[in-house]
Amino acid sequence: MKRHKYQYGADPSQWGELFLPEANGKQTPKGVVVVIHGGYWRSQYGAELGEPLARDLAMHGMAAWNLEYRRAGNGGGWPHTFEDVLAGIDKLRDLAEEHDLDLRNVVALGHSAGGHLAVWAAGRDKLGTLPAPEADRQLVRKNGNGAVHLTGVVSQAGLLNIADAEKLDLSNGAVSNLLGGPARRYPKRHMYVDPMSTVPLTVPVYAVHGLEDDTVPLSQSEAYAIAARAAGAPVQLLKLPGDHFALIDPKAPSYRKCRELVQGLLG
Repeated sequence: MKRHKYQYGADPSQWGELFLPEANGKQTPKGVVVVIHGGYWRSQYGAELGEPLARDLAMHGMAAWNLEYRRAGNGGGWPHTFEDVLAGIDKLRDLAEEHDLDLRNVVALGHSAGGHLAVWAAGRDKLGTLPAPEADRQLVRKNGNGAVHLTGVVSQAGLLNIADAEKLDLSNGAVSNLLGGPARRYPKRHMYVDPMSTVPLTVPVYAVHGLEDDTVPLSQSEAYAIAARAAGAPVQLLKLPGDHFALIDPKAPSYRKCRELVQGLLG
């Protein structure tokens, strides 16, 4: 396995690490997996959470891009966390030729807050159509051929219903902390970053959740899956054994199921 670290911006948190499987005479890996870590978007949690997953994916023959980004508390929050996630994914275009990456299939594996960011990023083409032009203007992003588009998402206990997450005051006001204030003050901003707003997506999404999760309520994945399926989106809800962290434990059966889902999306 080989590892290569790259900056996609000037800030110390704007980087990713590319994990590549050993060639061993085998064909180039199909596609890339973007690993997006969680931690309720707060700065005390970083890409070290995603490293074991990226390493495991590479050991199973997949190219994995473990993405770091600015979080609330170290220059992130609105809009920078969201800009970084899109810019970090787009960085793959710069790396594709050097590492012979196949960008026809780029799948995101996101845990908790990372699941939110992964599903949100999969809806990037619909952001400009939302009734929140002022929020859209505040977010710097590439469009068209310059962007790298996700072709599938595995959300691991993702925060997929931002409005409900704020109402439930999850993690002591994490949503308001991320967005600079509550929805009553910034309603358009909150709507703009809510994956519920871009339903239905045209790419497949697996909403995976642990049955014993007491960190992110199962209702977060359930609500998204119900709304997306009702709108005709290719979304599947999987309820697996274990708590919030079983989904990112490479030794746990629930994580191995997530890996299988990623492999399936890569074809």
